[in-house]
Amino acid sequence: MYRLYGQRVEAHLGRTPHHVGVIMDGNRRWAKAAGGSTAFGHQRGADKIAEFLGWCDETNIEVVTLWMLSTDNLNRPPEELVPLLGIIEDAVTGLAEAKRYKVNPIGTLDLLPGKTAEILKGAAAATEHLEGITVNVAVGYGGRHEIADAVRSLLQEHADRGTTIEELVEILDVEHIAERLYTKGQPDPDLVIRTSGEQRLSGFLLWQSAHSEFYFCEAYWPAFRKVDFLRALRAFEQRHRRYGG
Repeated sequence: MYRLYGQRVEAHLGRTPHHVGVIMDGNRRWAKAAGGSTAFGHQRGADKIAEFLGWCDETNIEVVTLWMLSTDNLNRPPEELVPLLGIIEDAVTGLAEAKRYKVNPIGTLDLLPGKTAEILKGAAAATEHLEGITVNVAVGYGGRHEIADAVRSLLQEHADRGTTIEELVEILDVEHIAERLYTKGQPDPDLVIRTSGEQRLSGFLLWQSAHSEFYFCEAYWPAFRKVDFLRALRAFEQRHRRYGG
């Protein structure tokens, strides 16, 4: 029944987003409900990524941002964090080896273990020439850190040029920040999906999501189905985007 319903929804989709951001939440709660370990939940969440990107391919989405690990998550106990980092490394390696996606790591890579950072950079280098969906893998990512990094980069650049603070104040506008974000050169997300029933951004793409539409889904990420995704796209299509006008 869900398959038939999904086919009906998909057949009537018109406008779809160019860029979808996903807060992949609920792995641990799904695992607890299933009687499995935390690592089992994270692995099933990682396994969902390839399926999800297939759905995005079918609906002509051009950019996907997957929030895999926040800066706050780095404070988790080692017995959880170390296996999670290994799962992320394997997932990103798998995306690169598929040779279907342009992998773009976003986040504060300096906060990550050296091995993890090198794998992320290697995946980006191996896929930069590909023409498929751009997949931003947000690892060690926090929206406040991103904005701080953008401002830091702006200040350093102008300091190197000899620009005074007074001169910078005169010329500074929002575009100076936007062009130094991790997602520079990409369209801002049209749609942000969060699974698990939580209804907050938690720092995800704070700058870029100013005009995004939000869709909150009750399903935990490992249990997220194509029909849930299609419902999100349908909800997006039905909204009238005014951009403040």
